Amino acid sequence: MAADYLEELLDIADLDGDLDMDVEGDRAAVSIVGAELDQLVGAKGEVLEALQELTRLAVYRETGERSRLMLDIGGYRADQRARLVVLAQETVAEVEKTGEPVSLDPMSPFERKVVHDAVADAGHSSESEGVEPRRYVVVLPG
Repeated sequence: MAADYLEELLDIADLDGDLDMDVEGDRAAVSIVGAELDQLVGAKGEVLEALQELTRLAVYRETGERSRLMLDIGGYRADQRARLVVLAQETVAEVEKTGEPVSLDPMSPFERKVVHDAVADAGHSSESEGVEPRRYVVVLPG
């Protein structure tokens, strides 16, 4: 259903793109790959986030069930994930060096999850603080 919805959007926008469907953990992952897709990502991924939410709503409308679908366009999320893992590793190193907690800039739920997972993989803990849209991650010592 998500792929059909996205194919229709690509047709309406007269954009070429191939869809790749996968499952990551317990969620469906849909990737749109092709040339000239930057406008579907937008500045800081805002358009991508909106398209993901619209796709989730379309699936909900058809099935009556909430979807945890993750949308990527042109590898934007994959690149973002890699940058966030590096940020998390650097932050863990800083926390280990200083013994003090470190607060990061506000992030989207997707970004926070990537950072929390990377911090946990490094053997540390973290928590989210603040209120959307200014919610952020704090990496804790020990």
